Amino acid sequence: MLALVTGASSGIGLQYATQLARDYHTDLLLVSNQQEELNQVATDLATQYGVKTIPLYADLSKQDAAEQLHQYCLDNNLVVDILINNAGVFFFNPYCETSMKRIDLMLNLHMITVAKLTRLFGEDMINRQLTAEEQAQKICRKLRRKGYILNMSSMSAWMAMPGIQTYNATKAFIYNFSKSLWYEFRPNGVNITVMAPGAVDTALFGLAPHLRRLAVNLTVSIPPEKLVKRALKKLFRGKKADTPGFLNWLATPLLKHTPDWLVFWAIKLVGKFQK
Repeated sequence: MLALVTGASSGIGLQYATQLARDYHTDLLLVSNQQEELNQVATDLATQYGVKTIPLYADLSKQDAAEQLHQYCLDNNLVVDILINNAGVFFFNPYCETSMKRIDLMLNLHMITVAKLTRLFGEDMINRQLTAEEQAQKICRKLRRKGYILNMSSMSAWMAMPGIQTYNATKAFIYNFSKSLWYEFRPNGVNITVMAPGAVDTALFGLAPHLRRLAVNLTVSIPPEKLVKRALKKLFRGKKADTPGFLNWLATPLLKHTPDWLVFWAIKLVGKFQK
């Protein structure tokens, strides 16, 4: 089995790579634009878990990045069984103060590249014929389908949030795009799952440690390792979409009808507790 993980050199992408190697003994094609960190991750995972790792430096925000990545796999006879579209960026800026270059970066990385990678590798998976050995594989019964694709969205897909308007819109695209494809791909032996987490327990939000612990305890925030473990289980069980955290799950339908002013007030309230 070979998994292609984008944004694999750090953060959530590194967790995907680590858990696929450790828990599923999956070989890895690791893609990132941080070459030094990526090479170190590839070496560490290969040494620690005895899997084959291939580090590949690539800027996935370029228009033709998906085609180049797919061609690399064809040229090197790499058959991708699992595609993890994780690479992403986040920045806070008023829209008219955001450069066109940064807008292009986010739109290409979150939408164009995700859509193209899903199209290219999805077709390969659908057309793939399983060998007798693969059909009889007992290592993990969840891995007997032709392929798996996991896309990362966010709960912000349902919110109007000034300053991250482009980010929210791209995450809404990923969510609806993936759910729609679930119905197209699944009858052809390929499962696609979209994860829409709320806050992930990192230093990104600048909260004090005790407030971060409180958010985790209330299941409003989720540790990266727990998020990835849950995401992989949902993927291999054929689930269409998932939002981790009981309170987040309850809030999801409410967010679609929550007044924007209330969302803005909550954001300002969180800001008061930042370090």
